Amino acid sequence: MALPFAAGSAIRRLHGEGVVLLGGGRALLMQLAEPRIARGVAEHSSFRRDRLARLLRTLRPMYAIAFGSREQALAAAASVNRLHESVAGDGYSARDQELLVWVLATLIDTTLVMHESFLPPLDPLIAAAYYEQMQRVGELLGIPCGAMPRDLPAFHGYVAEAVATLEVSPLAQELAAAIFRPRPGPWLGMWPLRQLTAGLLPPRLRAGFDLGWGPGRDRTLDLTASLSRRVLPAVPKRWRGPPAFLLPR
Repeated sequence: MALPFAAGSAIRRLHGEGVVLLGGGRALLMQLAEPRIARGVAEHSSFRRDRLARLLRTLRPMYAIAFGSREQALAAAASVNRLHESVAGDGYSARDQELLVWVLATLIDTTLVMHESFLPPLDPLIAAAYYEQMQRVGELLGIPCGAMPRDLPAFHGYVAEAVATLEVSPLAQELAAAIFRPRPGPWLGMWPLRQLTAGLLPPRLRAGFDLGWGPGRDRTLDLTASLSRRVLPAVPKRWRGPPAFLLPR
């Protein structure tokens, strides 16, 4: 597998927009809606003690794979795989193919939703190339070739079916509440992120996590997204990219 991804690739193009990071809460809650993932997070994750450090440990390997050298990308993937080897418990394993596919699917789906919502529409060919390249990322992370849906339409069908069948557990609700619980310092911004996450989630999962919503908040989100689609393209690329501390050095 050729790595790193070529400059200008679909992955670099889509992940090079910093606004995509604001969808992280959506991706995480979609993952927690899978009860086995929720149990794994509850029993093995350190996010309750230090949410920021845990978030950085999740994001930095993904940006190393997308933007780093071949050596950086392979090292990042290897570190994720080593971590997953120790995450197992009653009825779940982080190396389970079905769970790996769902986690990657939430990241792909959220990236596409963020672009659709806050940036100009994607060329369908670029969206298809992004999906194909993310399947290659999945192979680095232990997902066998052919395990993901074959193309983007099939992928959207897979996500829709999963959303229609997943049941948000009480444990997942507890974890979500802990994630968005305000704390002194920089986490004072968790309330708006919680609102954004609620608005971006599929309605069925939003209800499952008991995240309040209504017409007023819906109009506010639509207005914000519309303004973003007009303003962000005019912002120089170097200012709207992901923060430097997430990128490989």
